[in-house]
Amino acid sequence: MRDGEATAEMECAADEAACHCLLSEPMALLGRKYVMDIVCVVANHGTVRFGEIEAHLPGASTSTLSTRLDELVEAGLVERERYAEIPPRVEYELSDEGAELGERLEPLVEWAIERGEECC
Repeated sequence: MRDGEATAEMECAADEAACHCLLSEPMALLGRKYVMDIVCVVANHGTVRFGEIEAHLPGASTSTLSTRLDELVEAGLVERERYAEIPPRVEYELSDEGAELGERLEPLVEWAIERGEECC
């Protein structure tokens, strides 16, 4: 690591509240197509099945939604419950962290509505 990089990293670590580098990983996930849509759908509907999410996002492919849900589960924002039934039933809901994210997104959603944006 070069001296300039080490200094910047130390300054960043010293003032975490103002450090934008802390947002790099969360924003990389949240910036992926349909991630915030999925979080909003699950936040608004509670426990949902895949088909319900898919119905709210008709432009998204099944494979993309499946991948995004897997990423959200891996990130700890969504919990996946698979029931041993025939046919198999899988339900998704926000984890505590995901619910907090949903709450923090509410002002952003309100801002978008005020601007005249339309919901899916």
